Amino acid sequence: MAEAMHVVCPACGAVNRLPPEKPAREGKCGKCGQALFRGQVLNLDAAAFERHISRNDLPVLVDFWAPWCGPCKMMAPVLDQAAAQLEPRVRVAKLNTETEQALAARYNIRSIPTLALFRGGREIARQAGAMDLATLTRWIGQHI
Repeated sequence: MAEAMHVVCPACGAVNRLPPEKPAREGKCGKCGQALFRGQVLNLDAAAFERHISRNDLPVLVDFWAPWCGPCKMMAPVLDQAAAQLEPRVRVAKLNTETEQALAARYNIRSIPTLALFRGGREIARQAGAMDLATLTRWIGQHI
């Protein structure tokens, strides 16, 4: 029998256990009652980043971006589409490197956008530069 999957609530940050027999898309947070999967990109600060990376059993794709970056702006609709398409298999999130400079330095982000895929608290893949939805989903599929 498969084990329950731990999922961090996008609304309140509580860690929830999803039983394997329950469809993930129907999951609700036990603390705040919000849907665990909304098909939307999460905007993370440093604390939320740490929680989502370390406590989620599902892979988390993080877009390291900045508001002044043209290619980052081009990636925004692609990430929106990816979140709608990939959840509940992959959580899609963004982290603003201007407001979270220490975290960007810790992960050695040298160019933006940089996409990093995390699983089990570890970075498992990284790709710099913008890409279209088909390329992004293919890249994610190669690593999960």
